[in-house]
Amino acid sequence: MNTATHTPPFVLTEEHEQFRAALRQMAEERIAPYAAAVDREERYPSEGFAACREMELPALGIPTAYGGAGADMVTQAIMAEELARVCASTSVTMLISKLGMLPVMNFGSEDLKRRYLPRVASGEAQASYCLSEADAGSDVAAMRCRAVRDGDHYVLTGTKYWITNAGVSDTYTVFAKTDPEAGHRGISCFLVEADWGVKVAKLEHKMGLRGSPTGEVVFDEVRVPVANRIGEEGQGFAIAMHTLDRSRPTIGAQAVGIGQGALDHAVAYMHERRAFGAPIADLQGLRFMVADMAMRLEAARTLVYRACSVIDQGDPRGELSMLGAMAKAFASDTAMAVATDAVQLLGGYGYTSDFPVERAMRDAKITQIYEGTNQIQRVVIARHVLG
Repeated sequence: MNTATHTPPFVLTEEHEQFRAALRQMAEERIAPYAAAVDREERYPSEGFAACREMELPALGIPTAYGGAGADMVTQAIMAEELARVCASTSVTMLISKLGMLPVMNFGSEDLKRRYLPRVASGEAQASYCLSEADAGSDVAAMRCRAVRDGDHYVLTGTKYWITNAGVSDTYTVFAKTDPEAGHRGISCFLVEADWGVKVAKLEHKMGLRGSPTGEVVFDEVRVPVANRIGEEGQGFAIAMHTLDRSRPTIGAQAVGIGQGALDHAVAYMHERRAFGAPIADLQGLRFMVADMAMRLEAARTLVYRACSVIDQGDPRGELSMLGAMAKAFASDTAMAVATDAVQLLGGYGYTSDFPVERAMRDAKITQIYEGTNQIQRVVIARHVLG
């Protein structure tokens, strides 16, 4: 191979750059003006979702055969990044339905794909992903939610916690024990429609991501047709891990966007704020902070794009679990550090809600926790490195 002319797949094409520019303009005009109110009022970012739907963003991650755009993963990462740069809650509205539908796309029957994917692609329907429980977050095999076969249905009983889009979603992708004695091998996966009896018992009041509803979802003897089982009985754990490997890089992209938004606001402030007779952007100590923030963000962004490109290539070397964990952990740690430094750069103003950097700091924290804590990501990485 002539490496001098070879372009790595995670270097952005002209089409990627054009998409970013168009999306950034839309986000600045249609989403950013509502972001502070969405956070303050803890309300669903309906304006942002409507703008995303007009731009046909829900279709990006859905195959063309089912009404989607079939966009590559780097394009989807750019979407997550640019939306999160102005409003992390709006970014989540685009990521969560893809997460909920990934098991259908990769393991579902043709019937399931044709019944559900087109509605998600059009933005008509939204989806949630129900894996975690009160005592089964990182320890997935400890889940207690049960699915008992009853003729041509399963009877689903249990409670799921920390469910994104609770009460908004039209479908819930639910993992439950069909064989409680078999540990992780006894978990199966189901696609459950909201109006079959899904109940939201509680919505959480959160530190950040306050425009994205997170709730406790209850299944009280909900009857689910056998046709809505995703994959085979006992395949649920493998489906869950396969799905998270492919969604974690976009959480990394979301984190990069949060950090980039914080840095951009800090830079703008530094040019305006004067101290000792000059803009504080001239102070070397602060310039070094900005340089470190920018370096870490660019490193995180490149790692995210690398992981995304491996997904597009079909993971030929079996490295996606490690790269996805690296991208998610490094990008979210970076977002938290960059947002914290952005607050510092604004001084007292940064600590108030008049400026968006304190919201970025609060929003960044969850990226270190959900879709696998960063401690779990380090377990995954170490396992791959050490063998």
